[in-house]
Amino acid sequence: MDAPELDVITVGETMISFAANEPGALQDAASFTAIVGGAETNVAVGLARLGLKVAWVSRLGADSFGARIRATLAAEGVDCSAVAEDPARPTGFMLKSRALAGADPVVEYFRRGSAASALSRADLDEPRFLAARHLHVTGITPALSPSCAALVERAMRLMRAAGRTVSFDPNLRPRLWPSREAMAEHLNRLAGLADWVLPGIAEGRTLTGLDTPEQIAAFYRERGAAAVVVKLGAEGAYWSSAEGEGRVPGVRVEQVVDTVGAGDAFAVGVLSGRLEGLDWPATLARANWIGAQAIQVVGDIEGLPRRAQLPAGL
Repeated sequence: MDAPELDVITVGETMISFAANEPGALQDAASFTAIVGGAETNVAVGLARLGLKVAWVSRLGADSFGARIRATLAAEGVDCSAVAEDPARPTGFMLKSRALAGADPVVEYFRRGSAASALSRADLDEPRFLAARHLHVTGITPALSPSCAALVERAMRLMRAAGRTVSFDPNLRPRLWPSREAMAEHLNRLAGLADWVLPGIAEGRTLTGLDTPEQIAAFYRERGAAAVVVKLGAEGAYWSSAEGEGRVPGVRVEQVVDTVGAGDAFAVGVLSGRLEGLDWPATLARANWIGAQAIQVVGDIEGLPRRAQLPAGL
């Protein structure tokens, strides 16, 4: 069998994010800067900047937002050849406040009826997916619509059955689900289809009802995950796999500017490290460092480093 031509393939929605230029309440913002943001493509861009070959599967509207997203990602080296243009539905967008002192910004989404929400199993080009050695998905895409949920689950099952690895970041969006229970049931089932599960500590508590990183990791490993990494914010991360378990300390940051996209940046470190053969402690040292870079700038992809910027040893 020929070696896969891609390192990673991912699927999901990307939007234009209008980030407020001044701190304060979102309704008081007088000006905004338009940036590109989406959980899956944040990861794709980060991996591409590190030299990995990455493809993104999605739908964009036949509009200026869609054109900007496609051009931005293509310029970053992300393969967008499997991104369809939908003439009947728009590209989604969001508004984001400028927060201070490391607080999470307020984000308002305008994505109902978007082109990406119409993703379905018809967008699953099996040869294209199987051209990659790894699939990365998040819990956002299955929350967009039943057809999106069907696509994500089918893609995970396809890749796992073909011997590819799969990573899953819950990336919770409770407002997109009918209830917390429905969200937990669905995402916990998907987590069982992944090799690497990457919840934040608060996400893990919400989804499992358990408290400690060790308990949360055990919950997902019992359901089929080969490895679980629990993100602990400034404290770093806890990992558990057949190789063992442990904690890797976080990276000190003098000033937190924007926390949005931090988990995606962390995932860049996890995926790149494991696909390059690093052990879990070395992988999470890289993940913590990349996550720390992301929170020091405004924007989802603006702080993601290139290979030459990685410190020695990472």
